[in-house]
Amino acid sequence: MMRNNIAVAAFTALGQESRLNVFRLIVQRANIGVTPSEIIELLGIPGATLSFHLKELTNAGLISFERQSRSLIYKPEPVFVNELINFLSENCCGGQPCGMPKATTVSVSSLKKKKSAKA
Repeated sequence: MMRNNIAVAAFTALGQESRLNVFRLIVQRANIGVTPSEIIELLGIPGATLSFHLKELTNAGLISFERQSRSLIYKPEPVFVNELINFLSENCCGGQPCGMPKATTVSVSSLKKKKSAKA
């Protein structure tokens, strides 16, 4: 179960418009990831500012990165994001069944399958 302070840190990270836009872009490209240069190109955020936003999102646990050759590839942390959604809805309707579905754990591979099925 997620603690309040962890949820607050995540929502604080998402509480800035540019950072929210960066996070949404990273989620949209979850299956392949996104490089900082792609984010700069698509969102027009200056490099130094983007570096700060990526650090905040990483520190909050919302995204992670891996190094591929000379590039950093950013991807969302789907388990953490689902835990955050469940945190918000766990006491929905006073704990009584009301039709609010629990978030399910999503893996990057399942996101790839969904995306290819739509194509």
